[in-house]
Amino acid sequence: MYEKFGQFIDGKWQKSEKGETYNVINPATEEVIGKASKACSEDVQRALKSAEKGLKIWRNTSPWERSKIIRKISDLMKQRVDILSNWLTLEVGKPLTEGPGEVGGAADIFEWNSEETKRIFGEINQSRFPNTKIHVIYQPVGVVAALIPWNFPVVLASRKISTALAAGCSVIVKPDVITPGSVMEIVDICREAGVPQGVVNLLSGDPAGISEELIKSDIVKKISITGSTRVGKLILKQAAEKVQRVTMELSGHSPFIVFDDVDLNKVTDMAITSKFRNNGQVCISPNRFYIHESKKDEFTNLMVEKTRKLKIGNGMDKDTLLGPLCTKQRLEGVEKLVETTKKEGGKILLGGKRDANFNKGYYYEPTIFDNIKDTFTIMKEEPFGPIVPILSFKNFDEVMERANNNDLGLCSYVYTTDLRKANKASEILETGCVAVNTPVVAVAEAPFGGIKQTGYGREGGSMAIKDYLNIKYTHFGISYE
Repeated sequence: MYEKFGQFIDGKWQKSEKGETYNVINPATEEVIGKASKACSEDVQRALKSAEKGLKIWRNTSPWERSKIIRKISDLMKQRVDILSNWLTLEVGKPLTEGPGEVGGAADIFEWNSEETKRIFGEINQSRFPNTKIHVIYQPVGVVAALIPWNFPVVLASRKISTALAAGCSVIVKPDVITPGSVMEIVDICREAGVPQGVVNLLSGDPAGISEELIKSDIVKKISITGSTRVGKLILKQAAEKVQRVTMELSGHSPFIVFDDVDLNKVTDMAITSKFRNNGQVCISPNRFYIHESKKDEFTNLMVEKTRKLKIGNGMDKDTLLGPLCTKQRLEGVEKLVETTKKEGGKILLGGKRDANFNKGYYYEPTIFDNIKDTFTIMKEEPFGPIVPILSFKNFDEVMERANNNDLGLCSYVYTTDLRKANKASEILETGCVAVNTPVVAVAEAPFGGIKQTGYGREGGSMAIKDYLNIKYTHFGISYE
């Protein structure tokens, strides 16, 4: 599976200097998919030098030429949707039906950024002094270290690579050891599309060691990470030593707020779509379900009824709607949180255990809780799994205060037919993204990211590229004869 890849340095695939490998596990079967190349320190140093050389080439490549290459990457991704989807099922455990959505979204991001590279506009300002002008331009920040998580490797790698390329930066990509193949496939597409040698590089293996060495390097000028808040804080401390630019999209704990004026049949469909995508292993997954007290029983009954019908199984089965959790560690984490919630007083209405139909694989039944209180652990910690805690609320002000009572601020969901209420809620909620009457949050054309301890910076939309650019102004004195 991984033999055709390895480490990608100087525009070609190659074995690591020490020739070491590591096993990649299929979460549906617990079998070894294959052995991926494991980078050593020598590989990291070669990648850094490669990216440094690639930067000199790429930053001097015209925006229109960069745009053509980035757009070709998008086109090739669309042609390889089946290959990339297969990687997502093998490595992450996602149903094959989910793969095309992620791949299509990733291709859209490359397409969007292919246009953004042509629109890095500067400006000319009038000066306070006679015979002078102020010119403001944007320049690439430099070599970017892109740290990719396992839950959405295709779309998250695409966000970071495409934006770096659009800005004129070179990039070193580090995929998670759980999902290297899907990211390797994207990097290979970059090669095929004509990205010059050294502009895109990939290092696989030893996440902590590679990340630390990249961050310590004087060559790396920016770090882009999607991951947990815990890991993000560690990287932020390391980056502070070099005063490196950082974009951080970290943990989320999204409230899902349902008012009393909605069609619950439609809302529960959207709740299931957003909650059980990738088995709840999504940073924007709704995790705190606040339902108006007059609708709570009906909402709960519908959620139980519809969730019960979700087919659990190997993602390779075309009928599967819910695959395994991605790792044994994640499975154990969900189990622990469920047991903690039960001890604190939560009542299980559905699920609450491993699926007995599977002898192997990291399968866990979708679980719905009632009798939840805001003080419970599950309301403070991101579950990152198929757990639905349901609570009630009485009025608007109350639910806004409760929803905001969390250190994380990535996304929130609001469902109401009252436009005034929807608008007010979207302004009050302390999150970087708000979805009103829709389960869709992350799209190529919108600035995605969070506030509070979810991090800072944005990916997507016209704002994202600014995080990969330095601002320079020149004060021109003009002589007149």
